[in-house]
Amino acid sequence: MKIAIVHDYLNQFGGAERVISALNQIYPEAPIFTSIYNESHLPDNFKRMDIRTSFMQNIPFISSFFKIAFPFYPLVFEGFDLSAFDVILSSSSAFAKGVKKRAGQLHICYCYTPARFLYRYEDYVQREGFPGPVKALLPYLLEPIKKWDIENSRRVDHFVAISKTVAERIRQIYGRESDIIFPPVETDLFRPVTIDSDYFLIVSRLNPYKRTDIAVEAFGRLDLPLKIIGDGPDRRRLEKMAGPSIEFLGRRPDNVVAKYLAECRALVFPGEEDFGIVPLEAMASGRPVIAYRAGGALETVSEGETGLFFDRQTPAALASAVERFRFSVFDKQRIREHALKFDKKVFKAMIERFVSEKYEKRSKTEQS
Repeated sequence: MKIAIVHDYLNQFGGAERVISALNQIYPEAPIFTSIYNESHLPDNFKRMDIRTSFMQNIPFISSFFKIAFPFYPLVFEGFDLSAFDVILSSSSAFAKGVKKRAGQLHICYCYTPARFLYRYEDYVQREGFPGPVKALLPYLLEPIKKWDIENSRRVDHFVAISKTVAERIRQIYGRESDIIFPPVETDLFRPVTIDSDYFLIVSRLNPYKRTDIAVEAFGRLDLPLKIIGDGPDRRRLEKMAGPSIEFLGRRPDNVVAKYLAECRALVFPGEEDFGIVPLEAMASGRPVIAYRAGGALETVSEGETGLFFDRQTPAALASAVERFRFSVFDKQRIREHALKFDKKVFKAMIERFVSEKYEKRSKTEQS
């Protein structure tokens, strides 16, 4: 079984790139086809992968404006010749599932979400902070891409969603059912410790949609210590809002983040994410999570066992949840055991089994 892995772009390191790293461990001989690759923005293990890029790789400074180059991506992915492979495994939130396949070829798409800039446009432009003229023009430019995306969704044999939230979007937008395999969490990098510090913690990129402002205001009112790890365009505004109990630590190395997670009272997760890796990293550290009741947190946080929810994205609702939390008791080992259900080993086993089963079924169908 010859497998080709296809990914939208490799120019930053996040949850999707952690998936690529895990897929490479399962299928080390499989080449990875992508539009662009920026080696300096990715961990060293990517240097050992067979990464094959498109013509876009030769465009100067492409990593700086890869998002506005969206008209090129259909050409990129339709241009890859994958006819020599038995299975195409696309890892995509946008374009990679648009590759062409020959008759008899199996295409499985691991989908992070249907493209947010196409189907949740207002949410997307808020996240990106585009100026007014760009927001007015973009819908007209994106309409042909949306049509192309819908057509390509019909050529995918099997969708795998990262969460129930994403599976529902796939059903509504593409009219397709999907299996659910949660993204991998490196639980071995996070361990419970005996140190119990007094601070609460946020680990997040500081963008407005992450709703860190809710936590800044709530913890200011409560006069409780809140440490914030991360950076981003919203940092200056948040610092102006913050009271003396709130500390901004900026970006920190992974080992330092792990230390803060292991010693905090709880992780605060005020935004809505399609899945959300950080809450599980906190749980792998034995720490509970105070989360907004929406999105992926509904599938990863077990109320009363691994954390608490608040129901409205307001400082008052979060403050109320924090007050409830102060009278709650959590078991570190039970929290960690819950997180282990999402470990990378679980992800790898489920993906490998899924691909093998679908390939064997396809082969038997062709032989009969």
